[in-house]
Amino acid sequence: MEQVKKINDESDYTAVMAKIDSLMSKGSQNASKEELAEIRTLALAAQHYEQQKYVIAAPSTLSGMIEMRMYEMRLKQKDLAKKLNISDAKLSLIMNGKQKPDVEFLKAVHTELHVDAAFILQHV
Repeated sequence: MEQVKKINDESDYTAVMAKIDSLMSKGSQNASKEELAEIRTLALAAQHYEQQKYVIAAPSTLSGMIEMRMYEMRLKQKDLAKKLNISDAKLSLIMNGKQKPDVEFLKAVHTELHVDAAFILQHV
C-alpha cells in the first residue's frame, strides 16, 4: 500500500481524489483489504486538506448561529420551536428580526442548542 504524504496543493488533492475514485469504482466487495485501507488513508488526507482550505466563518448574528445549529441538528423551524418551547410564530418573528428575544428564549437557545452564553450576550 502506498503511503500518502500531506496534501500540499490543489494538484495533490486532485490526484488523491482521482485515486480514491479509481479504487472505489471497484466496489467494496471487489476491493482488497489493502485497497480499502488505502481508500481510508487517502480520504483522511483529503478531509484534512479540505478542512484547512475551506474554512467556514462562524456566524456573526444570533439568528445565524441558531440557523447553523438547526442545520447541524437537522431540525426544521417547527421542530426548533417545539424544542425551545415557543410558538412557530414567535420563533419566526425573532429569526426575522421583528421581535426581540426574551430571556427565556435566550436561556433555551443556550441550554437546548448549546450556544455559548458569551456569544448570546454579544449578539443580543
